Amino acid sequence: MATVTHDEALFNARRLLNGQPRAALEQARAIVDAVPTSAAAHRIAAEALRRLGHADEAAEAALAAVAATVHDEAMIDAALALAENRLSDAEAALRARLKEDPTDVAAIRMLAEVAGRIGRYGDAEKLLTRALELAPGFGAARANLATVLYKQNRYAEAVETLDAVLAGDPDNPAHANLKAAALGRIGGYDEAIALYAELVTRFPGHAKLWMSYGHMLKTVGRQEDSIAAYRRGLDAEPGLGEIWWSLANLKTIRFREADRQAMEAQLAAAAPASVERDDDRLHLHFALGKAYDDAGEPAAAFRHYDAGNAIRAGQLGYDAAETSATVDAAIATCTADFFAERAGQGDPSDDPVFILGMPRAGSTLVEQILASHSAIEGTMELPDIPAIALGLGREAKGEGRHWVAALAEASPDKLAEMGAAFVRRTAVQRKTAKPLYIDKLPNNWLYAPLIRLILPNARIIDARRHPLDCCWSNFRQHFATGQAFSYRLSDMGAYYRDYVRLMAHLDTVQPGRIHRVIHEALLSDPEAEVRAMLAFLGQPFEEDCMDFHANARAVRTASSEQVRRPINRDGVDQWRPYARWLGPLEKALGPVLGAYPAVPDEYRPTRG
Repeated sequence: MATVTHDEALFNARRLLNGQPRAALEQARAIVDAVPTSAAAHRIAAEALRRLGHADEAAEAALAAVAATVHDEAMIDAALALAENRLSDAEAALRARLKEDPTDVAAIRMLAEVAGRIGRYGDAEKLLTRALELAPGFGAARANLATVLYKQNRYAEAVETLDAVLAGDPDNPAHANLKAAALGRIGGYDEAIALYAELVTRFPGHAKLWMSYGHMLKTVGRQEDSIAAYRRGLDAEPGLGEIWWSLANLKTIRFREADRQAMEAQLAAAAPASVERDDDRLHLHFALGKAYDDAGEPAAAFRHYDAGNAIRAGQLGYDAAETSATVDAAIATCTADFFAERAGQGDPSDDPVFILGMPRAGSTLVEQILASHSAIEGTMELPDIPAIALGLGREAKGEGRHWVAALAEASPDKLAEMGAAFVRRTAVQRKTAKPLYIDKLPNNWLYAPLIRLILPNARIIDARRHPLDCCWSNFRQHFATGQAFSYRLSDMGAYYRDYVRLMAHLDTVQPGRIHRVIHEALLSDPEAEVRAMLAFLGQPFEEDCMDFHANARAVRTASSEQVRRPINRDGVDQWRPYARWLGPLEKALGPVLGAYPAVPDEYRPTRG
């Protein structure tokens, strides 16, 4: 070794791997003896052991290579690029490393992180799966895989993966928090609440754990306990804006003057020029909007709502023209003849019920009413239809947003496969033997043509509310995820207009296949509207549907506390004190506003 350089010894060991793995192992171990921090030598040893059939020893050597990576200058540079969000630099460095050594599991994991940060979760999953094949004990990679599964809405798989992660790292609150969140997504509320209760006992100063605990308590209707959990979180971190917004988002709580002063002080403390505090600032703005609204001060309320929306709009960069283009494509493609040519295709399942429309249009109320029926199970807002549509677009056209063009070319087998995939993927959400179950994702309106093709026997209910009440309610609402259209009044008006346009088209080319519930009619004559909905679903009227507020089922949406009260008109005309600021919304709504609850004549296409 004295006359052979480290790089020469590594080159020789790699050469020996092809045909002489035992000699390669001896060479690698000799290098490790001389240079224990040589990650490359540990990787060669791992590969040699794999080729010799010694899987357990190979896994140990692979983990030793990961540990030694902290001494690898190239990997340190790649990690620094990741930390500074220079993703292109990190990706280039990591790909170069993997071209040189495809078994570098640390580089594989870091490249998966790059993929995850830019939303390429499928690529991230493949990379992490490969890393775990090479190093099954690589806990960080397994934890990353759980996060990727969660991001892909595969919550049951995420829980299973997290069980393995926690077995090796039981004291990590981040992993336990993610498991509890995933459990909540598949209806495992009792287990999730028990896990959060344990976590906040062990980590009483962890504000975000208290907040997540509060969210789960809110979901199952334990409002007072939820408020107490949120307040404990604020005790630990009074500047965490998301907790203030979580209190406001209960809708039924009224902030005290002391709360307003505390929020204003925290907002002042969150430096306006600091991007790092943008999330705290926007949450505080939304919460203060609610506080001033409750106090009857619309000018101050609007100022805060407008500021919070502006921050979030800047973060999301929504493009209203893209939604309009998708609607244009759907209307042009999905004609009456188009549907007639595909009659009888898709999956025959008749148990899904879709409640869709604009967010904040009363869909949670409709769901709660129907879920009080003995034959209908409520689940939650399921992400599966958008995932199927965008997956089709990526698969067939290389771009998710081109799903309409991909749908036009989909074979009968593909349509049936997608319908069956929806039923299979959502089975985890069903906790009873009721014959029908609800998917209440409002934004599914954009994918209604796809639903009609892949699940032709499913029922669709369109929940519609007065455009000003509906859109103003959205503008006041900060959503945890999605709804990027809702942070500018003009974008929201355009989104509502596109929604009405597509629904009008489907009414023409698929008459009678979508049942519309006008929110104000439901408030005025609830029994008549409930009877009409149940008739559409082929179910008899049941009195329990009128006592929906007594239903103790878990509700995850922003309306969770409102639907635990009898029908009321509290939400009607809430836009009126803010009318002077709603000009951009009214302009964007155009003829939809004056025609409501009817549809403008120009949005009623001729059949074809």
